[in-house]
Amino acid sequence: MHDSYYPRRIACLQPSATVILDSVGELGRVVACTKYCADVVPEIRGEVRNGQRLISNRLIIADSWSAKATEILAARPDFVIAAVPYQEAAVAEILKAGVRFLGLAPRTLDDIYTDIALISGAVGAGERGAQVISDMQAAIADVERQTASLPRKRVFSEEWGKPVIASQPWVAELVHAAGGDFMGAPGKPCSAEEIARQDPEVIVAAWCGAGDRVPLAKIIAERGWADTTAARNSQVYCISDELLNTPAPTLVAGLRALAGAIHPAVFGPQAGLRSVTQVPRT
Repeated sequence: MHDSYYPRRIACLQPSATVILDSVGELGRVVACTKYCADVVPEIRGEVRNGQRLISNRLIIADSWSAKATEILAARPDFVIAAVPYQEAAVAEILKAGVRFLGLAPRTLDDIYTDIALISGAVGAGERGAQVISDMQAAIADVERQTASLPRKRVFSEEWGKPVIASQPWVAELVHAAGGDFMGAPGKPCSAEEIARQDPEVIVAAWCGAGDRVPLAKIIAERGWADTTAARNSQVYCISDELLNTPAPTLVAGLRALAGAIHPAVFGPQAGLRSVTQVPRT
């Protein structure tokens, strides 16, 4: 098919879409993205020109939940990619303007593979997308092989701290591949007391939008988790938000960070993984 049939000006309201387009060599089509895209796509850096905020000549727009149609359409996109939850009113205006819209709602790794196939196919890079999926699957299978004979550990991983919300289903799958048993219901709120009763052996905090700045010692003390096996063994970790909460090929790095958290003697230090340095005792 001739290239003119494919979108040339893409607005990405979710970092995962930007990561996927970058992974298949089509980052040049992105004319607008969120400030969080720079956290996961190293080629993107911020700048200001004539008073307008840009990222490497790309307009900075808000994320799927807060973006308004006017700011999205200002980038003159011919394709908009967002993920739930998103503003229905903004979507309606985008569609009225004749701009194609793709809304993503991944929960599992299979969903993420489907999203990669959809996005890569939409820009005429289906074969490259298939290779990206294959590479992800191979990397996950490799870690699974390495952990198959290791003792499994109870792992609590959270994506938010107030209230405490367990990480998404795809993170639960990655925890399993990394040699752990995921505690709680993925993507659901849970109580600190219940987690304490279940006594996690590994605690991972990856708060959405917090990067690697989760105050580990503080939350352990405030939640009464100092006597958990995880705290006693100093297996309390922060994993950079973008490595676990971005449903894209960057999850492979998140998997390696999880493996390092669960089995540090085997996998050693990993990029994006920070351990608690001191856990206050009560």
